[in-house]
Amino acid sequence: MSKDVTLRQMRYFVAAAQSGQFSMAATVEHVSQSAITNAVLALEETLGTRLFERLPQGVTLTPDGHDFLNHARHILDSVRDAVYKAPFRSHDLKGTVRLAASYTVLGYFLPELMARFRATYRDVVIDLLDLDRPSIEQAVLDGDIELGIVLLSNVENVRRFRHHVLMRSRRQLWTSPSHPLTELAAPSLADIASYPYIQINVDEGEQSTQRYWKQNELVPDTAFRTGSMEALRGLVAHGFGVTILSDMVFRPWSLEGKRIEARPILNAIPQMDVGMLWRKGATLEAPAHAFQEFLIHACGS
Repeated sequence: MSKDVTLRQMRYFVAAAQSGQFSMAATVEHVSQSAITNAVLALEETLGTRLFERLPQGVTLTPDGHDFLNHARHILDSVRDAVYKAPFRSHDLKGTVRLAASYTVLGYFLPELMARFRATYRDVVIDLLDLDRPSIEQAVLDGDIELGIVLLSNVENVRRFRHHVLMRSRRQLWTSPSHPLTELAAPSLADIASYPYIQINVDEGEQSTQRYWKQNELVPDTAFRTGSMEALRGLVAHGFGVTILSDMVFRPWSLEGKRIEARPILNAIPQMDVGMLWRKGATLEAPAHAFQEFLIHACGS
């Protein structure tokens, strides 16, 4: 590399990748838009590749951009853990954290965070249950678990609990590179409704999808429903249909190595919120409190 890559450049790049807009990334980072733009340009020059495709409605990551995003997140997470490790570290903390998480959270959010927590608290055991959201809510209310990690955007009555949002993930259109919708900078739901739709039906995916389609008085042309994310990726990558899913679960390739592209949607689509639930009035045991505080700081929330 001809130049050094700085943590600030990586932080600005990650903010742009997560928001899909340089202007929004600037707001999040409390800097000028030109600072974001210059950081991304400097990274692209140093790496010798384009990290973003520029679109009229924002930006979307290239395949190289997705690869670099994974590395940048890992580096920034490691630095954040190192900075916050001293206040959290307690060599004599022992015990068990009783928690539960749902399908999407377990597959795409929690494992790496659990590994980072374990590196700090080696004598704390994580007793993890794989449950659906209603079962998690009931287990929290009954005191069977201390923390539930769920898609908070699916919780119908979140006021029954104490809760904290850990991550907000934008929903975008997924298509194959040759799909006609890729010719539009930001297709609308009406545009998308003209093509076969692949529907994921785990973690109440179909119910959350129906809500925003119904709000826009439209109905997707559902060609296939599946509980397998990899099946969905394969169908989309091979051009059998399109889908709308969050950036948290996006990968630019199917298992067969076929490319998948993400595009912003013209309509206002609600984000997917991941967060914690715990019982009102409950005093968390020290291991659970440590895990809770670690997640809040690790997610920058």
